[in-house]
Amino acid sequence: MNDDAMNEIVQEFLVETNENLDQLDQDLVALESDPTSRELLGSVFRTIHTVKGTTGFLGFGLLEGLSHAAENLLSDLRDGRLGLTKERTDVLLEVVDAIRALLSAIEATGAEDDRDLSGLIARINVLQQDAEPVVAEAAHAEPVVAGAAHAEPVVAGAAHAEPHRSAGERSVRVDVDLLDSMMSQVGELVLARNQVSAHVEMIDNLALHQTVQRLSMIVSELQEGVMKTRMQPVEQLWSKLPRVIRDLAAQFDKLVSLEMEGGETELDRSLLEAVKDPLTHLVRNAIDHAIEQPDARIAAGKPATGTLALRASHEGGQVVLEVADDGAGIDPAKIAAKALERGLVSKGELDSMSEREVVDLIFRAGFSTAQSVTNVSGRGVGMDVVRTNVERIGGTVDLSSTPGTGTTFRIKIPLTLAIIPALLVGCREQRYAIPQANLLEMVQLRSDGASSDIERIGGALVYRLRGKLLPLVRLDETLGFAPLAADEQPEAVSIVVLQADGLLLGVAVDEVFGTEEIVVKPLGRHVKQVPLFAGATILGDGGVALILDVIGLAAAARVEEVTAGLALSSDLADDEDRSLERSTFVLLRVGRDRRVAVPLKAVARLEEAPASSVEQAGNGRVLQYRGDLLPLVALSEILDTACEDAPVEADGVPASIPVVVYSDGERHLGLVASEILDIVEGVFEVRPVGAGPGILGSTVVHGHVTDVLDVDAAFALAGKEPERVA
Repeated sequence: MNDDAMNEIVQEFLVETNENLDQLDQDLVALESDPTSRELLGSVFRTIHTVKGTTGFLGFGLLEGLSHAAENLLSDLRDGRLGLTKERTDVLLEVVDAIRALLSAIEATGAEDDRDLSGLIARINVLQQDAEPVVAEAAHAEPVVAGAAHAEPVVAGAAHAEPHRSAGERSVRVDVDLLDSMMSQVGELVLARNQVSAHVEMIDNLALHQTVQRLSMIVSELQEGVMKTRMQPVEQLWSKLPRVIRDLAAQFDKLVSLEMEGGETELDRSLLEAVKDPLTHLVRNAIDHAIEQPDARIAAGKPATGTLALRASHEGGQVVLEVADDGAGIDPAKIAAKALERGLVSKGELDSMSEREVVDLIFRAGFSTAQSVTNVSGRGVGMDVVRTNVERIGGTVDLSSTPGTGTTFRIKIPLTLAIIPALLVGCREQRYAIPQANLLEMVQLRSDGASSDIERIGGALVYRLRGKLLPLVRLDETLGFAPLAADEQPEAVSIVVLQADGLLLGVAVDEVFGTEEIVVKPLGRHVKQVPLFAGATILGDGGVALILDVIGLAAAARVEEVTAGLALSSDLADDEDRSLERSTFVLLRVGRDRRVAVPLKAVARLEEAPASSVEQAGNGRVLQYRGDLLPLVALSEILDTACEDAPVEADGVPASIPVVVYSDGERHLGLVASEILDIVEGVFEVRPVGAGPGILGSTVVHGHVTDVLDVDAAFALAGKEPERVA
């Protein structure tokens, strides 16, 4: 065997063994809670046995001797001749650490180093000789951490089951740099697709339109496939935390039980790496500061063992990571006193702060409640870095805490930073992109209505949205454009309602162009530090658009100050007052003269699809939509309204059909109307006249009686629920 082939085998061994060691950490910690689990013991034994066999073949003597001694001890544990104690768990974890160190030496130099492992091997042999009877109760093992592998072992199967297939047998490893290069090229392909689509709109050629539509679908599928190759489950990020929690709990003489939910949630690998340090710091902070000593917990009426929960889920196109504990919670008075003591705020500033603002002081640089400096905390560096690092990748950090009950940190981050859907807006003949993940709704006001609904309170602009005050920022003023003269004012004002860091913000723009998938490009050094921009993109016509940083816009508009000062709320009014609130509807024509209003909050997109692209699937009709199949429902069928035939063009080719795409984040469905008339906003009193299946009631819009659609009831009436997005 030549040297190149041997080096390839060694590299494969290093990769797979490191993966197995991560699993070993989890299994050994979980065994402390269930020391008699044959499944977990069998899994640990097989992993060590694999390491021993491979190292013997490769000629790594130190690794072989250490893994052989550990295998002998594990064999007795697996067969029931010995019981698992804290001392045996500790020595097995030391074995894992020693193997990691040897692997690092092999990776760096190609050979093992000359460390002395005789003492560790001797301790293993001594612990193997103490053949005390096996205890059936987990409590005898005095667990420090009760991991989640207890409820459902990571590797199932008893000792007599078939060996578990390794990751190497089920997958092909690809160099990360190659994946990054592929993602970059797909991004360029998306840009080229957007440019072709923009130019082909000006050409009247049906065959070319169909070809471009097919090309667009293929590019979307390729983009989705490449993105999936970069996705990794969050449980890979969590795999090292059980060991961290166990060691910290032992260091502080605390009992901590770990719960993990949603580990299968996937995230782009680059973001997974970026969020690793913030998540680790939150976990360390919870054990150090939040979870009390066992005697203090018992005195407070709590179990002696504290609970630390890690949760992951998808929410509105983003990934939500939560770190929750049932510890002492955050006392605002204590936070205020420490901030004052460290000179982070003045007494006058504290007096004007809300309770939420006081608690948020923990994210200030230099803040710490630790009484002394340790290797875990006390230097005033940590929580500020957590928020900074998360916001750097387009995420947000929020916390909720109840003194005496516990604290929950909630991190929201995008699925990927490479290609994102964005809303394109215009300001002074320049185009800007706003990430769609931050978009809540859009409102358009005529100039005469804007003067009465937009006010200036305490030096800040606010807009009355459905009876509530919304902080408002004019994009042109924020970007430094000179004010327009009176005769240059636009006929209408477009307001984009955004969500930033848990707060609402309205941005007034000149135009709204629609949504488009954009490729995020990093900013150059000369504009990288401008807080209003998060990146740039190239549009379909070759022009460049800056991507607005919503958090930066919120800071420029002083949203938090305005919200606190006016006691604003994004909650809707009580049900009895909703009929008189300001509402926004998409106004549709169904049939020849029936008008139907669909609440804008139920609408994800408005599309004009070629009639020829509608296809039959089973008993229903579908549309190929963004790499998926969009079920279609004709409003004329739901409302039992005679619908005029689809209009045709002069050459007999069917024209496009208007589709209103409904989505609640998990489900989507297309409503087919005869025509999309307008988007209207105002106070509409919905009366019960005309109410029936699928119709909430009627109102008057632009002088015409208009039915208000009950979206969910309409779907049920159509005989199908909206399909859930895979």
